[in-house]
Amino acid sequence: MEEQVEQVESKLFVGNLSWNVTSEMLGEFFAEIGEVVSASVVTDRETGRSRGFGFVEMANKELAEKAVEEMNGKELDGRPITVNIARPKTDRPKFDRDRR
Repeated sequence: MEEQVEQVESKLFVGNLSWNVTSEMLGEFFAEIGEVVSASVVTDRETGRSRGFGFVEMANKELAEKAVEEMNGKELDGRPITVNIARPKTDRPKFDRDRR
């Protein structure tokens, strides 16, 4: 359980990404701060196009906090990015397309 808490505290939400930014670019950008465990840009299932945000998991909580301090507002591919500690995923109600 403790490892799961550490994982949540070391995972970052990164918003306002340019549609040109790839997961690889995102990981390399955050590697300036320290060890990046994973980086992914979220894409639309149907089009494959970036949704303009992603997630970066740093090696530990301290690096994640440092990344928030140093990277929030910094430009990546011409856009100032938003960086925050990611909130835990919650169960959301499924969208019912037939319901009106």
